[in-house]
Amino acid sequence: MTDLMTQPQVIADAAANVAGIRSAITSASASAAGQTTGVAAAAADEVSAAIANLFGAYGQDYQALIGQATAFHEQFVATLAAAANGYAGAEAAATNLLGSLLGGNGAVAAADFTLVIGGSGTPIPGVDYVNNVVSRFIAPFFTPGGVQALFTPEGGYPLFGASPKDLTFNVSIQRGVEILNNQLVGANPPYAGLLNPVGTNNVNVLGYSQSAIIASLEMRALNPTNTPGGSPYFNNLNFSLIGDPMNPNGGLLARFAPLSIPSIGLTFYGATPDNSFHTVVTTLEYDGFADFPQYPINFLSDLNAFAGILYVHGTYPTLTAAQLASAIHLTNTVGPTSTDYYMIPTQHLPLLNPVRSIPLIGTPIADLIEPDLRVLVNIGYGNTSHGWSDGPPNVPTGFGVIPPVTLPEVGSALATATPQGISAFMADINALPAASAVALSVPLATAAGSFAAAPALLSGIATAATSNPINGLIDGLMSANTNITNAFTTATASLYAGLLPTADIGNFLVTTLPSYDVNLFLTGIERMVDGDPTGGLIYALGAPVAADVALFTLAGGFELEVLLRAVSGAVAA
Repeated sequence: MTDLMTQPQVIADAAANVAGIRSAITSASASAAGQTTGVAAAAADEVSAAIANLFGAYGQDYQALIGQATAFHEQFVATLAAAANGYAGAEAAATNLLGSLLGGNGAVAAADFTLVIGGSGTPIPGVDYVNNVVSRFIAPFFTPGGVQALFTPEGGYPLFGASPKDLTFNVSIQRGVEILNNQLVGANPPYAGLLNPVGTNNVNVLGYSQSAIIASLEMRALNPTNTPGGSPYFNNLNFSLIGDPMNPNGGLLARFAPLSIPSIGLTFYGATPDNSFHTVVTTLEYDGFADFPQYPINFLSDLNAFAGILYVHGTYPTLTAAQLASAIHLTNTVGPTSTDYYMIPTQHLPLLNPVRSIPLIGTPIADLIEPDLRVLVNIGYGNTSHGWSDGPPNVPTGFGVIPPVTLPEVGSALATATPQGISAFMADINALPAASAVALSVPLATAAGSFAAAPALLSGIATAATSNPINGLIDGLMSANTNITNAFTTATASLYAGLLPTADIGNFLVTTLPSYDVNLFLTGIERMVDGDPTGGLIYALGAPVAADVALFTLAGGFELEVLLRAVSGAVAA
């Protein structure tokens, strides 16, 4: 395997392939030479002689052009081959230097690399993103070494992608797995990836959101048995996953597996392996993709989880040092595991973020109701104190029906929370006068500036109208006609772009979801037959309801997002 990220053998083969073009040019030139340089006159008349001379001249020009092309081609091949040799020489020098520094016996010691993949909608990770996630989620656990941003499609109809069904989640994820696999182990031997030959390099992979799914599926492919000895790369490959939708106990794609939604191209893949490779999974509390409620019959929990998708899921790269320091190491794992799980508490319920955005009174109102609302939301996670499941973090955990929380527990938690909300509200109110003066000064100053600018604007319009009234009026009508037509056309296109996703989401709700409900009901019946009549009956009757509450909430939220984007595009037009 090459130690460089660019593989010189590929360049060398390219040079050899390009060199083959030379023989094709030569052959074509020789074949055409006799017919283009000496065209005999078809008859003895002057016209035929002139035509022959004309074609002969063109033939000579052609031969001169072929000579120039041949010379350019030879120079290009030589340059390409030299580049390959240059890479090979640089690699050999680097290898010898590394060997001398790490032992002096010429043996190639292991090097460290980190591959950073972006999230949905970010196919090419930027420099700031790479630096942020490496410093936060790679450096504390693994040796970063050489860091490389890895391109993956990261599309996802209907939320990401310009064209209808241009790139569904399933297609985007499949292509991402192929790209990552090619980078790690190689696609066309002997062009090996970073991990070949085995033991040469140590590689870290950072996956975020969709790329955490890609990384999880690659883990399955490289170690199908989910055991420490199930892959030859076990000791040389590490993963750091953030915002993982396949998080075993909380990931959305694990909660409802094996649901599949063909209309929008989304498969619920199940859980990230917990024992395939050395892995760190970091999750933010209330992140609806990675920390979805275990008991989704609680509508408030589902709504808060969707708000977490909007307000929490995208914040991993910019977490503060204090937030990272607050991470809780979840150690209640079951059985052997090669994965460490961390949960980072979220300060405020994302469900109240829109309330907090209301000027002046938003924060006091949110602080007043948040302690009580947090208790009610946390019930969806099976407790009253925090927003994540108390079950083992490495065990794939589907959704349940009835949360194991008693009414006395809820009453006690609300009794404690209510005074906290009142105290926070009073503190906000006491601080309100100073804040209100500042808040009101900004819009008043803006309004004053607008009124001050109005006379100048009207003066300009009047000047334009009086300079040439008739022509100005006609030009204005023409411009208005064009602008209105273009705006209407663009707005209409933006609006009907939202119709196909709407239809596909509706298709899921009226076809796939009822079928999923039937399977849940039959699963409960199986439990009854297997000797659990009470639990089986509760699941048979309750699981379809819980699933419908959760999935209707998510579908409605995503549909609203699609419509808002369409309306935004129409308004912007």
